Amino acid sequence: MLARMRSERLLFAALATAIAGIALEHELLEMGRLATLLGAAGLVVAIVLASLRVSHHAEVLASKVGDPYGTMILTLSAVLVEVVVLAIMMTSETSPTLVRDTIYAAVMLDINGILGLAALLGGLKHGEQPYNDDSARTYSVMILTAMGISMVVPEFVPAARWHLYSAFTIGAMITLYALFLRMQVGVHSYFFSYSDPKAKGEGSAIQGGPDQPVLPSIVILILGIVLIGVLAEVMSSLLTSGLKGSGAPPAVTAIVVAVISASPEVMTAMRAALANRMQAVVNIALGASLSTVILTVPVMEAIALYTGQPFLMAMSPVQTVMVAVTLIVAAINLNDGQTNAIEGMTHFVLFATFVMLSVIGL
Repeated sequence: MLARMRSERLLFAALATAIAGIALEHELLEMGRLATLLGAAGLVVAIVLASLRVSHHAEVLASKVGDPYGTMILTLSAVLVEVVVLAIMMTSETSPTLVRDTIYAAVMLDINGILGLAALLGGLKHGEQPYNDDSARTYSVMILTAMGISMVVPEFVPAARWHLYSAFTIGAMITLYALFLRMQVGVHSYFFSYSDPKAKGEGSAIQGGPDQPVLPSIVILILGIVLIGVLAEVMSSLLTSGLKGSGAPPAVTAIVVAVISASPEVMTAMRAALANRMQAVVNIALGASLSTVILTVPVMEAIALYTGQPFLMAMSPVQTVMVAVTLIVAAINLNDGQTNAIEGMTHFVLFATFVMLSVIGL
């Protein structure tokens, strides 16, 4: 028991931060912008710590089932964190573009950041790294379809008809994901796995330790999600107040949410790339992007229908161009079943471009 408690010290640290945040929230708000932003930063760190433990216990569960189920559990746990944080922040955040900007930032971070850096580092260490190109093609066409339906077409939907199209979007996303999930774990599950005796260490993405019991991981995972929700509620209040009138780029909040949800995936993907498990990287990066779009959109659209307040889901022209270039580059790079450092660099440069555009407010 003592060993178990020591292993959860990050979660206990996040819990202590949550208690302190609740107790000191009003005092921080009265102390001015600097104190408010420092408090929000501390809560963001606590959310990341809690999400790392959630990811770890998702890995423990995933280690029992292997790929593709394993990486599916990892990406779903990350998306659940994102949905919880987004849903809570929407109660205090007045920006109608928060959901759109968060999904856009998550896709840029997953495909260009995680996949780009992993392919770059893995390519420098191992040269060409093999994976199953069926998975990359399947993920890419699903991401393109989901983002087109939910974040491009709404630009042309009349405001008076948003209820109807929002309901259609929910149905379309659920149908797409249900069929994709059936394919991923059913007859086409081999699309999302790769086995090559020449690829050292290739196999499951999971390093969770198959000897660990499952029940404690399930309980801690649930408690971790609840704790993240509490932290997000306090963080949202502090961050919104601290950024108000500061002149910070409007996408800062969205990027914070995207980074929170992606932080566990970054380390998992980097470990996989350095161990020459590029299939795991593809499953994590593209799977997380797809899950973010196809699961976050219906939940947020349902909230919009319930509250009667529509979100602005149509991407800006700059965002549309960046997504289009990203998916075109991904389609070209991930078409031959091998990645290399040059392909990784192209995506990482696109990620740097996304960061620069965010800094200048685009």
